Amino acid sequence: MARIGYTVELEPKTSSRAMGSELHISPKKSRELGHAIKGMRTEVAQRYLEEVIGLKRAVPFKRHHVGTGHRKGPMATGRYPIKAAEAFMKILENAKSNAEYKGLDSSKMYLSHIATKQGRVIHGMMARARGRGSPKNTDTVNIEIILSEVR
Repeated sequence: MARIGYTVELEPKTSSRAMGSELHISPKKSRELGHAIKGMRTEVAQRYLEEVIGLKRAVPFKRHHVGTGHRKGPMATGRYPIKAAEAFMKILENAKSNAEYKGLDSSKMYLSHIATKQGRVIHGMMARARGRGSPKNTDTVNIEIILSEVR
C-alpha cells in the first residue's frame, strides 16, 4: 500500500485532520455525502450523519442521480448511504479527538475540507457456469477530513 498524503495543508495550529484509507464503501455515495456535510459544524454534521443512518434524512445526490428516486422536501433526488455515513462518522470522531488532543475546542470546529479519492481496486472472480468466471471487483475509497476553528 502506498503512502497517501493530504490534498490540502491548512494552518496546523488551528486545524485537525483525520483520514480513512481503503474503506469498502461506494465511491459515488461517499462523494455525495462529503459534498453534503462540507462546511458544517462538527455537532451539526454528527447529527446529520446520525439522521442518515436512522433513515430520517436523505442525502441529496447532485451528480450521481440517474435512476435515483425523489424524496420529500426541497431536494430532488436522494438516498440513504448508511455504510458511507458510518465510515464518515468514525473519521469525524477521530478528527474531533485529534483537535482535543491539540488543545482546540472541538465545539468551535467546522468541516473546512473533505476529499474522497478512489483507493485501490481489490480484484476478485465470481464462478460461473461451465468453468467460466466473471470479474467481481471491490472498489475502495480514501477519505480525508480537515477541521478548522471558527473565527
